[in-house]
Amino acid sequence: MDNVEQNDVAENNKVPETLDVVNPYDQAYIASLATVMWDDIDKYLSTAHQLYKDCNQWIPAYERVSILKKVAVLISERADELAFLIANEGGKPLVDARVEVTRAIDGVELCAKEISKLTGTQIPMDLTQAGAGRIAFTTKEPIGVVVAVSAFNHPLNLIVHQVAPAIAAGCPVLVKPARDTPLSCKAFVDILHEAGLPPQWCRFVACDIPTSEKMITDPRVAFFSFIGSAKIGWMLRSKLAPGTRCALEHGGVAPVIIEKSADVEAMIPSLLKGGFYHSGQVCVSVQRIYAPKEMAKDIAQLLADGAAKLVVGNAIDEKTECGPLIRPKEVDRVAEWVDEAVAAGATLVTGGKRLGESTYAPTVLLEPPADAKVSTMEIFGPVVCVYSYDDINDAIEQANSLDYAFQAAVFTKNLDVATKAIRELDATAVMVNDHTAFRVDWMPFAGRKQSGYNTGGIAYTMHDMSQDKMAVIKL
Repeated sequence: MDNVEQNDVAENNKVPETLDVVNPYDQAYIASLATVMWDDIDKYLSTAHQLYKDCNQWIPAYERVSILKKVAVLISERADELAFLIANEGGKPLVDARVEVTRAIDGVELCAKEISKLTGTQIPMDLTQAGAGRIAFTTKEPIGVVVAVSAFNHPLNLIVHQVAPAIAAGCPVLVKPARDTPLSCKAFVDILHEAGLPPQWCRFVACDIPTSEKMITDPRVAFFSFIGSAKIGWMLRSKLAPGTRCALEHGGVAPVIIEKSADVEAMIPSLLKGGFYHSGQVCVSVQRIYAPKEMAKDIAQLLADGAAKLVVGNAIDEKTECGPLIRPKEVDRVAEWVDEAVAAGATLVTGGKRLGESTYAPTVLLEPPADAKVSTMEIFGPVVCVYSYDDINDAIEQANSLDYAFQAAVFTKNLDVATKAIRELDATAVMVNDHTAFRVDWMPFAGRKQSGYNTGGIAYTMHDMSQDKMAVIKL
């Protein structure tokens, strides 16, 4: 990103850019939005900051509960419309887009319920003579203005996870969607306003990169919520104003350990879902599978057989199981990485080819080199790699060898192996006999090392967007 200061003069002379939204499969035009300029964002921040500073303007808990409950109802009433929008602008197959809408409803309802848990505690004072004669307790307060920057791959539910907890915690919020998928975000913000949330408490901000950075690093921002690449996330964190808290959710190169006792028949559908859901454009998508040497080739072939049957096409078609990548240049990148791995000795079991301008065949690679991009970096595409091992300790060591650590998995019927994997895999969550992309919206969801900072999940995000205040009363 360019330095913000270098763009100040240009920014003042600019006119709003028109953001054209297209279907990523065929680039068919969907809609246009005008971007928001800095002068407007500056006013939004000032208004939001004043709302926070004056506690008499805070929205009471019962009103926040009522608004969020109404939001859930409105989303339910528009579920089909929103699912189609997700598929159309984001390329997520309709069958999965419908699940995303259901999760969004659940997430909003969960926010409403969690408001009752934003409570303080009594602090004992008379544990020493110095504290005697006093009573003390804590209460929860909103942290302040929240700025949320989101990603394209779950264009409604990610917004719910970033914005609804802010509203539930009592924070004013400005939300910047991914430029590829702004319509789902705008629909959610409009629903919030329709449900009774005053517009100044939640602003939709589609803007260019320099303006976005200027907003994020503004000293009026108390909390920054980011979902996107590690490179951008860590860079923005380094530029935050003093005192601004943050949560960063980046990607991973998710490992799966298969042990010889695993139920292969039950495992393959799970791995196919975890690896090719949304064409692999998921931060915890199955990417690296480690199997016993005598099983690896057969497992790769079973995965390839299943992957070859997946229907690739336009996400708005009911039959589509794997949609497009979000931009044609991402297809170029995936193709380059796969070609590099094959040239270096990987066996191409299936796929390995572009199907169109925006689609890439579901691909299974066997034994790519350990230093290949597909082995060391998040591919964010429909590619699964299978590696063989002689000793499970070596497999775990390889799984833990990268600078990224998010969710991991182990398939086994052996309790000792399961507990060993849970204990030794470097991950924030280890799935036993399930794929790495499993998630429910109330569980903690976070990356270790370069994969992220702080913890997502509705209740955890609400906690981060709140702060404690203690009262000590001398009797």
